[in-house]
Amino acid sequence: MGYLNNQVVTVDAILTKKGRELLAKGDGSFNITQFALSDDEVDYTLYNPNHPSGSAYYGEAIENMPLLEAFPDETQMMKYKLVSLARGTAVMPYLNLGRTDLSIRSGVIFNISPTTSNYGNDGAEPSGYQFTISDARVFNSFNGTSDPNDRGRSNESAVITNGTATSQTVVGTSVNGNATSVPTLFSGNSLLYATLTVIGLDSGARAQLPVIIEYAVQTGTTRATAVA
Repeated sequence: MGYLNNQVVTVDAILTKKGRELLAKGDGSFNITQFALSDDEVDYTLYNPNHPSGSAYYGEAIENMPLLEAFPDETQMMKYKLVSLARGTAVMPYLNLGRTDLSIRSGVIFNISPTTSNYGNDGAEPSGYQFTISDARVFNSFNGTSDPNDRGRSNESAVITNGTATSQTVVGTSVNGNATSVPTLFSGNSLLYATLTVIGLDSGARAQLPVIIEYAVQTGTTRATAVA
């Protein structure tokens, strides 16, 4: 990882790990249809309306900030996407997930139905949400429900019981599934960790939920529900 020369306009395009995974499948699932912009590295507190040289220099410190080269970890890139909000908006939208973490035992069923505050009617967003689990192996199933726009994205994950950690993304107004019960994934440990990232497709609001799976011998089916 290095810095880009901020004295010239540079387009630094790479594939993320997820993009490489889709490209390697060779089944047409690698299909770029949209793009987004973000300002992750911009510190707006450096904007100085009192600069002695006048208004042309108010943003000088921001414009001279170094920019990192693109890197392939999609869970750490573009966390703060640029969005269009109604004129006069005074506060940014934020997501309510109904809990601060998803801590469940192996085999337990879960459901998460986000809502968005400070946006529209403070309910579910019309276009739904994007749900990304950083390590798809922690779930036996991972399903996005009721995708309002039917974008054709994969809305159900396959069961992954080995190999390296890969992320999985689904779209819908809610997400459900159940925690893995594959003993070999725990490798002698009692806990598995991952991160669930939720993004509002209309508001651009983003929230992350720590996922903790505790291994337990299953004696029946139980259900844990997380609803905002």
